[in-house]
Amino acid sequence: MMKLLKEYSIWNGCYVFTSVIIFVCFILSTETIAGQMTHTFKSPVFNGHGYSAHVMTIENQEFSREKAIVDKKSADARQAVRDEGNTNLSKFMKNVESRIYAQLSKQLVDSMFGEKSETSGTVTFEGTTISYVKDSEEVALTIVDPNGSTTVITVPIGDFTF
Repeated sequence: MMKLLKEYSIWNGCYVFTSVIIFVCFILSTETIAGQMTHTFKSPVFNGHGYSAHVMTIENQEFSREKAIVDKKSADARQAVRDEGNTNLSKFMKNVESRIYAQLSKQLVDSMFGEKSETSGTVTFEGTTISYVKDSEEVALTIVDPNGSTTVITVPIGDFTF
């Protein structure tokens, strides 16, 4: 009989333990299904909250990308022009051109103020007309560029000495 009593108490303990576990599971499961499930979109495009800020952010990003592309193209074009101007041939041509202009200006000044100066003269160079008229008090130098714009420089003769 002892043996039967021991077996009964073991089985009785198992039933109690199993009942407690089922009861705890039932209590916990009722709390988890008690909440209402709702779905909301995270994107402001769909829910409307903060939509204008969302659109402005996208617009600013697009503008920044387009501006960066335009700036890069512009910088590349300026660099190409600088590279073209820094070749040895370009430097040589600038130097020769500068010396030619210096020689022309020297000849013009000699004809206005030199020992064998003249009272008037005209020279046309690359579409620009330079003329001067000299009287006893001043020299009027007139420069007309290819666009028709006129510049007049008046130099007093008495004060023009070194």
